[in-house]
Amino acid sequence: MKQFNVFVEDKIGELARVTEALAQSAINIRGLATDKLGPRHAVRIITDDEVSTRKALSRAGLPFEESDVLVVDLIDKPGEIARFARKAAKAGVNINSVFLLGRKGTPAALALVVSDTKKAEDFLKEGQK
Repeated sequence: MKQFNVFVEDKIGELARVTEALAQSAINIRGLATDKLGPRHAVRIITDDEVSTRKALSRAGLPFEESDVLVVDLIDKPGEIARFARKAAKAGVNINSVFLLGRKGTPAALALVVSDTKKAEDFLKEGQK
């Protein structure tokens, strides 16, 4: 899974411009956040179709970068994110970006961009044993 960091200006209508570019290609957004990355503003997007997302953003002339994303399912209870974050720290994995995907009373998921995807996948597998 990929996270697309779409770089935009700090002005009215930029979120609409980005999301309309995806909607025109019938791309469903699974995760969305906005952020200021240094002097640049970004719309962070996770979709269910990386190839079409890449094409739609390029067609719209929107500059973007991609990052690999890990999705981790969590139980909806206090402390679950803290437990995961501590586990990542102990494994030497830096969490660079995180989305929380979920609603109250349902299983939640964290979408993470990490410093070492392989190491993170390894400690996640160990936790499932």
